[in-house]
Amino acid sequence: MKAFFSAVVIAGFFAAAPACAQELKGAEPKPADRACDVPADLLAVGDITLEKVARAVKDTRALDVLVVGSGSSSLASPDGALTAYPARLEASLREKLPGVAVTVTTKLQPKRTAEDVVETLSALVIERKPNLLVWQTGTVDAIRAIHLDDFRNALDEGTAAVKAAGTDVVLMNLQYSPRMETMIPTSPYLDNIRAVAQQQDVPLFDRYAIMQNWNETGEFDLSNSSRSFALAKGVHDCLGQALANLVISAARLDPAEPKVQN
Repeated sequence: MKAFFSAVVIAGFFAAAPACAQELKGAEPKPADRACDVPADLLAVGDITLEKVARAVKDTRALDVLVVGSGSSSLASPDGALTAYPARLEASLREKLPGVAVTVTTKLQPKRTAEDVVETLSALVIERKPNLLVWQTGTVDAIRAIHLDDFRNALDEGTAAVKAAGTDVVLMNLQYSPRMETMIPTSPYLDNIRAVAQQQDVPLFDRYAIMQNWNETGEFDLSNSSRSFALAKGVHDCLGQALANLVISAARLDPAEPKVQN
């Protein structure tokens, strides 16, 4: 099982050895050159409202977000902490919510199943007291073929506990990778994450479908065997922007108009 886990992770889009700073310099597409378009239906939140987020922004002009995720929440590069999607989420929220003190922190839970994470989730939220928890989950469970009932029960229990602690929740599903898709069954886990999001009335950030759409439309070529850190950083930048849009939409906030590039 350990060997299989390693093989799948290596096949995943973001698993690669660190590159030197010189290799990264000049290779990354500028944000202005990247459309980061996402179909509206993939960011639709319906009647769901992130009430704690809305109240924090309007009453305190501050927003504290905690991202709990696995290895794909980070980038194995010299400036990975600044270019991974949590940092890009923070930058995008600050740009769209001027005058709001936005802080996004990340708690990595590498190689841990949803059931493992749940054991510490309540204490983590009580300690950090974030306005919003983004829970990225599903990859480790799919790789280890965790029983679907156990996976769903853990998601349900964890989401309910975070809400009971007074924190809003956004569930984020697996990343999309054509190579990983051929090695592990992702659909049952994607379906259960969606079901729990609907049951708990929390937004789902459908990272899988968004990345799959980008691959199909040519925004990003995720099937390219020579994946670079520039490509990974571009994906993370766009994911951060898309997640910021979902949060703002679900909190019913009015984002600032984007600045015109001269």
